[in-house]
Amino acid sequence: MDNVSIYLNFAGKTEQAFTFYKAVFNTEFLMVMRFKDFPDMPGMEEFSEEDRNKIGHIAIPIGKNTILMGTDSLECLGQQLQQGNNMYIVLNPESLTECERLWNALTEGGKTEMPLAETFWAERYGSFTDKFGIPWMISFEGNKAQQQ
Repeated sequence: MDNVSIYLNFAGKTEQAFTFYKAVFNTEFLMVMRFKDFPDMPGMEEFSEEDRNKIGHIAIPIGKNTILMGTDSLECLGQQLQQGNNMYIVLNPESLTECERLWNALTEGGKTEMPLAETFWAERYGSFTDKFGIPWMISFEGNKAQQQ
């Protein structure tokens, strides 16, 4: 596999979340499309102005072969967002410094599930939910990768 994509749905907070992630990963948007920008979107005449301006599709690179994408779920389309624990985004940084930087930035305003600490499989591992309700795991194997 040479590419991994993660797709996230938000209830009207996609732009805010992706602006935050863009800053954390020091990257640029690959694409930003609002629903009003979709050609031939069925039912567009029924959309409120607010829904027309919500994010229909957004994407940023967050690693060499990983793209983070997202959209706003729209109730006018019958979409009911249910945030939960059905997914995690797993990051494997290349250095302890990057591990700690990502941990500190992404956990800000979030809730820690397992604090960043040494485990039997990694020099540092931790899990948390960020301030937007997205579950993450960060695992830096370091020298432990050579011991396995």
